[in-house]
Amino acid sequence: MSKALWVVLGVVVVLVLAGLMVFSSFVSAQHQFVALDQTVKASWSDVDVQLQRRADLIPNLVETVKGFTKEESTVFGDIANARAGMLNAQGPAAKIKANNQLDGAIGRLLLLTENYPQLRSSEQFMRLQDELAGTENRISVARKRYNDALKDYNTFVEQFPNSIWANLAGFHPNTAYYEASESARTVPQIKF
Repeated sequence: MSKALWVVLGVVVVLVLAGLMVFSSFVSAQHQFVALDQTVKASWSDVDVQLQRRADLIPNLVETVKGFTKEESTVFGDIANARAGMLNAQGPAAKIKANNQLDGAIGRLLLLTENYPQLRSSEQFMRLQDELAGTENRISVARKRYNDALKDYNTFVEQFPNSIWANLAGFHPNTAYYEASESARTVPQIKF
């Protein structure tokens, strides 16, 4: 065999090996994209389950409060509307927005306890309020896990050369982080 043929054969082998390495890198990244995407979806599912638990507790809490407060119908209407909006919302971004509205309505409901001392002493109300507090803690943990999973996914998708592979495979950064609602950012008014 001639020397030129060996050179051509060597170049072909190098190109084939380089192609195999690039293909292997793409396949490996594709698997990681899928795994991280599934982690984000599972984490969102955990948030969604806790939001549903919260939405299921609210009617019981509202009915208990209604028994003590007859004239607070606007608060109850706001809660019913916010709860319906959350239950009908589709996708993380819409559910996050609807849940923020529900946060404000629940805050107004819990403020009613200041005006009705007999409500604060109700065993049923206290039990429901404790359950709601526990659910809020679960939501907080689930939100953190979801945001962490989303951060990991976005970091992987946006890193080079993964960004090239992500674009080819149809994976894009997800910006639906679960952030604090506007009502949570205001300092509560405490009066003695």
